[in-house]
Amino acid sequence: MHGILWWILVGLIAGWLTGKVMKGSGFGVLGDIVVGILGALAGGFLFGLLGIAGSGGLLYSILVAFLGAIILTWLFRLLTGRRS
Repeated sequence: MHGILWWILVGLIAGWLTGKVMKGSGFGVLGDIVVGILGALAGGFLFGLLGIAGSGGLLYSILVAFLGAIILTWLFRLLTGRRS
């Protein structure tokens, strides 16, 4: 149960930050969580490919999720032509 709450917290924070940077506002609570969790998966994969592995706790997890969510949001907009 603790792991699920961790993912939700990291997803919420990373998704909210992504919404602020990429759109100007968040995606709503559920949208922020989904964007952040997908960003965490993508960010973890990309960091692994680059040979970057860290165990910095909550801040490191949020940073990885945030960067992954930024990349996913950018790719989504690139492929769909959407701005938001």
